[in-house]
Amino acid sequence: MKAAGNPTGPADWPGDLLGPVSQLPPFSRLWVALSGGLDSSLLLNVVAACHPSVTALHINHQLQPNHPQTEQFCRELCCSLGVQLRVVRVTVPVKDAGAGGLEEAAREARYSVFRDLLAPGDLLLMGHHGDDQAETVLFRMLRGSGVAGLAGIPASRPLGRGALFRPWLDISRDRLQQVAEQAGLRWVEDPSNTREIYDRNYLRHRVLAELKQRWPGLLKRIAHTARACAESEQLNQALAQLHWHQCADSDRLAVARLRELAPVERRNLVRWWIRRRGFPVPPAANRDQVLSELLEAREDGAPELSGQGFAIRRYRGHLYLVPDNPSCPVAELLVPDQPLRWANWTLRLTADGDGGQSLPRIRVSTRQGGERVRPVPGGPSRTLKTWLQEESVPPWERPVLPLVWGQSDTGDELIAIGDLWCCERYSEKAGTTGWRLIIERDCD
Repeated sequence: MKAAGNPTGPADWPGDLLGPVSQLPPFSRLWVALSGGLDSSLLLNVVAACHPSVTALHINHQLQPNHPQTEQFCRELCCSLGVQLRVVRVTVPVKDAGAGGLEEAAREARYSVFRDLLAPGDLLLMGHHGDDQAETVLFRMLRGSGVAGLAGIPASRPLGRGALFRPWLDISRDRLQQVAEQAGLRWVEDPSNTREIYDRNYLRHRVLAELKQRWPGLLKRIAHTARACAESEQLNQALAQLHWHQCADSDRLAVARLRELAPVERRNLVRWWIRRRGFPVPPAANRDQVLSELLEAREDGAPELSGQGFAIRRYRGHLYLVPDNPSCPVAELLVPDQPLRWANWTLRLTADGDGGQSLPRIRVSTRQGGERVRPVPGGPSRTLKTWLQEESVPPWERPVLPLVWGQSDTGDELIAIGDLWCCERYSEKAGTTGWRLIIERDCD
């Protein structure tokens, strides 16, 4: 809450804080993440002074004894500034979480709210500063991170349907505190910030404080290292994309082409592939060893690189990145113009042209055993098991592959197999029923 006589307009704030806040990326709606602490409280004051319309967002994790008082402080601060406030209370799962686990769980809960709330064109500002950047780089270095991790906190990145921006990453916390105290601002201290059981607090109070005394320019040096690592990571990604075009076969990697790359290039490509699909990269020791086994395994071998939410598997000369499959219903009716999600596929039935003929009942199921398919009209039928093997469908896809059945004079008939095959009567090119069956697999 501001005291009487505090800064009220842009001219009252120092240029090093005001400049990055007044020159923001384009936005349709401006948000400020408000925790009630020094950084976010000062940021909201400065933003409100130079932007006519801003909304503060307070996430109440309900973890600290003073969380009601902190929420009330945020309400009073926003009222004094004439700023709209959105308060969201979240429940953080704390069962079986250690100190680091609780921090990560709270962060995930917080960012989940951000992702849900931000609309297209929205911009969320956060008050991270140079000390936060230094802590992050040191923390990730101690965890053995590569250049992607040592790039530190990005100044901006997409978040949900909007974007996140941190205008004060080049400013030290000491400078922010100096300005806040001179302006007579108040803020709420998080009691957990003094508990050195948390790794980041230990780095802040024991390690970083000593390093800053020894090397006064430490924050700038670490920031320089982070920028250099960020540039290296950009080059790594650009190289991985070139190698992807050389080695990719649809959404998989050809083992023979991958072997032609140098080991460091293979590792870089696989890391990029995993991140591109939205999964965290497994630890290097396990990842590199299993990747070597995947490339050298016999055709009947089955090595697997397991990660959080996915696995990389080999089948018939290719590597596949396989998400953990959700469970599929035993059977489901397909209703016209109502998309049906089925594992990694989306199925739709739409009227073709002026409208479809009378539609027989169409259902979707997984394999039950004994199915037969007639891939060529008038040709012989084949067992589905044999046909899937001939089509090189990986074994892990076969149990969840959507099979589409339509009624005929002789009973249920297989009319489509995932995105692999569709009978002519319901196909896009030669449909004769007035209905078109569209089955699409999730893309990268």
